[in-house]
Amino acid sequence: MNKLVFLFILLIITVVYIFKKDRLLSDNFPIINEIKAKYIEHIITTEEIISKYFKQMQTIERLKLQNEDLVKFQSLYKSAQTQNENLLNAIQTVPFTEETITLAKVLSYVHLNDFTKVWLDIKKEDERIEGLIDGQYSAGIVIKKSGYAQALLNGNEKSNYAVFIGENKAPGITHEHPNKQFITIKFVPIWITINIGDEVITSGMDDIFFEGLKVGKVVNIKKMADIQEATVLPYSKVLEKKYFHIYSKKDALQIPHEKSFEVNQELVPE
Repeated sequence: MNKLVFLFILLIITVVYIFKKDRLLSDNFPIINEIKAKYIEHIITTEEIISKYFKQMQTIERLKLQNEDLVKFQSLYKSAQTQNENLLNAIQTVPFTEETITLAKVLSYVHLNDFTKVWLDIKKEDERIEGLIDGQYSAGIVIKKSGYAQALLNGNEKSNYAVFIGENKAPGITHEHPNKQFITIKFVPIWITINIGDEVITSGMDDIFFEGLKVGKVVNIKKMADIQEATVLPYSKVLEKKYFHIYSKKDALQIPHEKSFEVNQELVPE
């Protein structure tokens, strides 16, 4: 214990002596103060330089990461810009298509023994086959006869247009049915599954209708060796209607069909 007290007292005496000597030297030799000040200033400056260096390194690393992100976004932007330009160029090469809907009134039957063929109060100048619409349902097709619009209603033997059946979008063509209450969908591929209750819509693949107009629901299916047919109860009660709308596309790109395409030959009325 006495040794510890002795060492503590000795330490205090030594520190006091050093401070006194330091003060004595500082009083007698002012240059020492200048050296000490320069040394301290140098130490502080060095610390500041080191601190700035590490801060700059951190900033450089952060900017490097930001630059990598900018390069990535720039590449994605350039890719999107190129795709957009290609899309615009592709759109500009497609002929403009004007779609029109015209209200038409039923004037009379074409023949008294056929309720599925009627005259409309619209003059028709072109030979294009157009779609006949009853609200949100398809009702048949419109052709030119003697300069006027003639409607071939659902159930007529020449009222042929392209449809999709069910979720699998099985393609087919509308035809007449022995019972005028129904229509038949012919030429349905046998390998595509269709079911009773499936909804039938226009496919737009005939350039007559657009895709998605409702036609009716499947009530019966007839399977053959390499093809199948569906009996459909149409939504539109065409024989009860006095007004329809005519759907027309003008200046659309026309692609001539091969004469060997038997179904499309049936689309052309006599």
